[in-house]
Amino acid sequence: MITQSQESLEMLVMVSRLLSSKLDISELLTTIMRLASRVVGAERASLYLLDEKNQELYFDVALGLPEDVQKMRFKLGEGIAGTCAKESRSIIINDVANDARHSKKADAKSGYVTRSLLTCPMIIKGKAIGVVQAINKTEGDFSETDRNSFEAFASQAAIAIENSRLFSSVKEEKRKMEIVFKRIKEGAILTDINGEILILNNSAKTYLEHDKYKFANISGAFTDFEVKPGLDTVLGREETVSRFDLYREKPKRFYLDGSVIKLFTEDKDGNSRVEGRLWILTDVTAQRTEERMARNFLSLISHKFKTPLACISGYAQILKDEASAKELPDLVVKSSETIYGQGQKLTGLVESLLDFVTIDNLDACSLEKIDFDAADFLGEIAEDMKERLKGVEGLTVKIAAPEQVSVKADRKLLANAMRSLIDNAVKFNPGRDKLVILSAQARDGHAILSVGDNGPGIPGEELENIFHKFYQVEASFTGQVEGWGLGLALVKKIAEVHGGRVFAKSQLQKGSAFTIALPN
Repeated sequence: MITQSQESLEMLVMVSRLLSSKLDISELLTTIMRLASRVVGAERASLYLLDEKNQELYFDVALGLPEDVQKMRFKLGEGIAGTCAKESRSIIINDVANDARHSKKADAKSGYVTRSLLTCPMIIKGKAIGVVQAINKTEGDFSETDRNSFEAFASQAAIAIENSRLFSSVKEEKRKMEIVFKRIKEGAILTDINGEILILNNSAKTYLEHDKYKFANISGAFTDFEVKPGLDTVLGREETVSRFDLYREKPKRFYLDGSVIKLFTEDKDGNSRVEGRLWILTDVTAQRTEERMARNFLSLISHKFKTPLACISGYAQILKDEASAKELPDLVVKSSETIYGQGQKLTGLVESLLDFVTIDNLDACSLEKIDFDAADFLGEIAEDMKERLKGVEGLTVKIAAPEQVSVKADRKLLANAMRSLIDNAVKFNPGRDKLVILSAQARDGHAILSVGDNGPGIPGEELENIFHKFYQVEASFTGQVEGWGLGLALVKKIAEVHGGRVFAKSQLQKGSAFTIALPN
């Protein structure tokens, strides 16, 4: 008995080594079939896998069986194999001919005579994934020792099959991901948490000249590029998705818009942790070049307009004053006043366009950042606003700054942004009583400055569009006044150049609130 146990143990150790070395599922199942009969000294073996959807057992590998037998399926509970799978327990039958549970249809088709069976379920996580069966003991009957050895074998086979399936699943997912990576137009880079590159698609290789630099880590991927903000800043952000810009001057101007997405996994306790990052790079050279040309054009036009407009406005004012003083005909008086008024409007439009072009060309290095108190700042803005808008009837300004909030920003630029928001709050409010509320608070490491109003509100579908250049909500809704539609685009640029953002919330017929969030 000791010798038999030793032989069984040696056999199981050999089996374990063989099974753990196989990852290809078809090769693994064939190996299991060849080993199964040797483990307990049987003539042959069968292996059934469970089709969970149909709750049926089928031959995945059937060595030496006719093709029509290989196609046979057994319902759970049908035959010895079906009973074993359904009840998840091993079954020994040494006299098959007298056991009613035995299904004779396989023997009938194959011509093989089954005398004895040892059937064991292959179980993973408490569920049977199939059945392995030893057929016809070569010497004597199947014993309890055979059962124990075969159950150990079935357990090893189940683990090997599960590992093979997981490997195949991961391999297939990787294949699909690589296909997607290769086909998408954007550059795509998959890295682990340390920045080591796992997958790099053809577009990214081309953009970053991978063949030249042979970089293996994201830290070496942007050798020729200026990264804004810096790579360390991008990697240090807490947001799941972060944006950055890449710019290369030579051999020709090249702009890339970058996004980095954190990829999370869960541990056994359900806690999420970052396991890698997906980097997406989009060629925006044509767009940025067009924007640059547009800015240059606007700047040129604005400067060209400024001198003749100054002459027109100056002489228009002289004509208006002379017409009033000398009591010239009403037509002359009205015409001179109209010319002067429209000249002033055109001058204002040109100045706002110049302001936008100037600010749109700013970068973070150009800012003159200082620390200042938000409440004092809002007080100054409110006083300036009252002076500029003193002709507006029914206007009430309130300040809500219950806590001390410190702001670190370019004070002049931020004042321009707040004035633009206030001007919008007033000029787009057709109501008799106009309320503007300026507020400040500190939240999540940011200084939050808001301008609220009691105007008509903004439709929800417009909230994202209103920050685009030259975009204006339809005149039929807003009672549109003259303007370029650059005010909110200017505010957005000022917020972003500070590393912050601007957003709006609104309810129709109740009002809107525009908020600038700046990092401290």
